[in-house]
Amino acid sequence: MRLLKQLLPVMLVSLVGGQAVAAVGDNAALRLIIGIVTAVLAVFVYAWTVRWSERRAPAEIAARGAAPQLALGLVIGVAWFGAVIGNLAFLGDYRIDGFGTVASPIGLVGFMAAASLTEELLFRGILFRITEERFGTWTALVLSSAVFGLFHLANPDATVWGAVAIALSAGATLAAAYTATRNLWVPIGLHFGWNYAEAGIFGSEVSGNGKNEGLLHGVTSGPDVLTGGRFGPEASPYTIVFGVLLTIAFLWLARRRGNLVPRRRSVPAAAPGLAR
Repeated sequence: MRLLKQLLPVMLVSLVGGQAVAAVGDNAALRLIIGIVTAVLAVFVYAWTVRWSERRAPAEIAARGAAPQLALGLVIGVAWFGAVIGNLAFLGDYRIDGFGTVASPIGLVGFMAAASLTEELLFRGILFRITEERFGTWTALVLSSAVFGLFHLANPDATVWGAVAIALSAGATLAAAYTATRNLWVPIGLHFGWNYAEAGIFGSEVSGNGKNEGLLHGVTSGPDVLTGGRFGPEASPYTIVFGVLLTIAFLWLARRRGNLVPRRRSVPAAAPGLAR
């Protein structure tokens, strides 16, 4: 099965890389190096599995033109989280209480690069793309978003609402970004931009994985229903609202570019005597 042939090798890279990053603890330099190596290796493994199982060049992850696409996604991701944290700060539910360390944000570059890249390869590059080929864009978007949300239930401080929020916001937005651009660099940059702004800059919790020491020492207060509580701002309604708006914008662009894939309808077999 093509789906498993591509999923399993990339999952193995993700698992081994994640365990290696966790094993070095707070060593920022090693976290940076291991994270970058994991990200690069994941790209090579993905490209190899596509060539092997589909007999084609993986244009969706081609190096040519990757930098501007990554930069575009990065800007969107940072702006998205900036809008969320800005609204929380306006209500008094988030404040900056000095500066954090420098070492931790450096290590987070590697960790977030590995996490965002491997997750995009798995959920958008493989699950969404292959499902879309068979069942169309809308089914693939719903399915991959739901699985993406369920995936985050394994995190230490996960909540059901947090998983639902991620499915509705990040899962849908990232799939729509891929649909609009037909390359993985934009959703990879978007994913990294959001995660790094959340943890490496503003020092917030990320998807129930605990609080991070960012460039800023951020303090979140207020009701969990607005801030996301221990799960982090991904579970905030502001994240969902801005995520839905981004999803609509990307899908509008995809439709304009003719990138939406309709559901394939099975063709009934010809009756005996009518076959040619």
